[in-house]
Amino acid sequence: MMYLLFSILASTFIFVIFKLFNRFKVNTLHAIVINYVVACISGIIAFKGTISLSSIPNRPWFYYTLGLGVLFIIVFNLMARTTQRSGLAVVSVATKMSVVIPIVFGLLYYNESLDIYKGIGIITALIAVYLASIKKESGITIQASNLILPLLVFLGSGIIDTSLKYLENAFVPAQEVPLFSSVIFSAAAVIGFILIGIQLAKGSFKFEIKNVIAGICLGVPNYFSIYFLVKALQSDLMDSSGIFTVNNVAIVLLSTIVGILLFNEKLLLKNWLGIFLAIISIFLVTVSSLI
Repeated sequence: MMYLLFSILASTFIFVIFKLFNRFKVNTLHAIVINYVVACISGIIAFKGTISLSSIPNRPWFYYTLGLGVLFIIVFNLMARTTQRSGLAVVSVATKMSVVIPIVFGLLYYNESLDIYKGIGIITALIAVYLASIKKESGITIQASNLILPLLVFLGSGIIDTSLKYLENAFVPAQEVPLFSSVIFSAAAVIGFILIGIQLAKGSFKFEIKNVIAGICLGVPNYFSIYFLVKALQSDLMDSSGIFTVNNVAIVLLSTIVGILLFNEKLLLKNWLGIFLAIISIFLVTVSSLI
């Protein structure tokens, strides 16, 4: 339970930092790249074994982590473009709704159980995520020409979570979780530096120390959000469909509460209903894991 709780807390802290990015006009790409470097270093520090760079490519999970790292940076850029074209609420819904992909994967590939409590809990969680994320009375409006972007965010986020589940189950020993996470972030960092190199070549790069500080602040909780999620998946707390459901909906719930307390966000009636349903969904999925 503690691994899942820590993953939720770390992910919520990421939400707080992203909110501060807007306030201090942080260059998101630059901060994200630094964040990946810090997250990579955090994994190296947390790894208790002896690290041999020449032996890392021989790990069975190595090439998969390179693909995940590339996917991390691609999804990030898709999220940024979606935010610019359709708004933050669209990104939030697309990201959190993607939980349905690893849930379905767990149910079909691993033959995980699906009783009435979990089934209702999963459906309730999806409704809760939508209602808690919409900050306008009119709901979500997406132009047809921009529909592909949130769809790609939805698929990319879902594939990342599904891949984490598959890899930790098939290839990653418990003691190698820090190193596994570190390599993912290092691959993402390399792609990020390539993008910054392109900016340098075009003369559009501008160094600002606040971006470095922001990246450092983001990197540690980002690492632990992945580390603790993988550890939770490796635990016997509940199966992956339950873990992903509780993790995502709890992040939405806690982030909404933090938004109220720290940023004076005003909630609509539908947001309060989303919070209520989030609590109900967590209860139902937890009950399912206990019976």
